[in-house]
Amino acid sequence: MKELVEVIAKALVNNPDAVVVTERVTEKETILNLSVDPADMGKVIGKQGRIAKAIRTVLKAQAIREDKRVTLDID
Repeated sequence: MKELVEVIAKALVNNPDAVVVTERVTEKETILNLSVDPADMGKVIGKQGRIAKAIRTVLKAQAIREDKRVTLDID
């Protein structure tokens, strides 16, 4: 799932080299932390958070297929 978020984020931003996704696994869920260049933050979040919500929706669909629970945090 880390790779999925990376691919989506790199497609959205102007500086794909600055995209970093870290993964932290707990016993209940997997927490993904997405960091991008500050200049690209608006492109990842979108107007009223629409892009961020769409990324989370795709991630949730993948998590359901794998029977996992995933949370995405954007820095």
